[in-house]
Amino acid sequence: MFRRTTLIASAAVLTLATGCGAADMTRQASPFANARGAKTVTLSVQSWVGAQANVAVAQYLLEHELGYRVDTVQVDEIPAWDALSQGRVDALLEDWGHPEQEQRYVKEKKTVTRGGDLGVTGHIGWYVPTYFAKKHPDVTHWKNLNKYADEFRTAESGGKGQLMDGSPSYVTNDKALVKNLGLDYKVVFAGSEAAQITQIRQFANEKKPFLTYWYSPQWLFEKVPMTEVKLPPHKEGCDADPAKVACAYPHTPLQKYLNTDFAEKGGAAAAFLKNFRWTTEDQNEVSLMIAEQRLSPETAAKKWAERHESTWRAWLPPRKA
Repeated sequence: MFRRTTLIASAAVLTLATGCGAADMTRQASPFANARGAKTVTLSVQSWVGAQANVAVAQYLLEHELGYRVDTVQVDEIPAWDALSQGRVDALLEDWGHPEQEQRYVKEKKTVTRGGDLGVTGHIGWYVPTYFAKKHPDVTHWKNLNKYADEFRTAESGGKGQLMDGSPSYVTNDKALVKNLGLDYKVVFAGSEAAQITQIRQFANEKKPFLTYWYSPQWLFEKVPMTEVKLPPHKEGCDADPAKVACAYPHTPLQKYLNTDFAEKGGAAAAFLKNFRWTTEDQNEVSLMIAEQRLSPETAAKKWAERHESTWRAWLPPRKA
């Protein structure tokens, strides 16, 4: 399964991760987590902008509509489950699938509770720019990639074609796929999501060919149209052994998870987060404002909330008489 990790510490402010070596907040609890009697909530926020968009909107509405003090803590995805289990954070709003952690914390320890679908389906794949795919339609099938290896070659990939990935801390199937499919390519890491976006846009501005690991939902598709390369179809269990993976990534309905004590005793905040459910278009709208228009997450969330009141009103729990 796919996991994305590379995060930096933050308190009440969301920031885009721009490189590796970020601080790990696994062992540092939010100052508001488990504060008895305090009307506070602590949200785990991941480094990629779509996840930040979720938290920005949730934070804005929790603060402005429900009167909560919201703290955000950035921590690597797998350790975030530990933090969630221990009550260091109250909620994780975008999980791409961690079956081992779900088995341990949800089913066995019962310290983490499912918070329901986010409403967004995530998918990872390999992509080429659409301008290149139009000139070379057969490049969109993995069996033809070796034919174009020379065109995708870079200084970093040496004599092989380059498959560009994001951060080295992202756990992906790409190296195994290259090996098991017999592809004449080398996985080259850009360093972070932000660095990868910069490289993609540079290639696109120069109309150069490139092959990249990428995912949806992601606002960049609106700026740089990309076409997915068809990998061998994904079947249940085909990615069970990371060393033997030879299939495409799955389509994953993204999930929310709550600390169990918070889910049961978190009142209006817990009810709100369980109800939080929006669309890919909603997430991309906020992501685009944060990443492309350079608005602060709070400003982006405010603008979205002003345009979509009928959507978020349905997330608010009934007010007590």
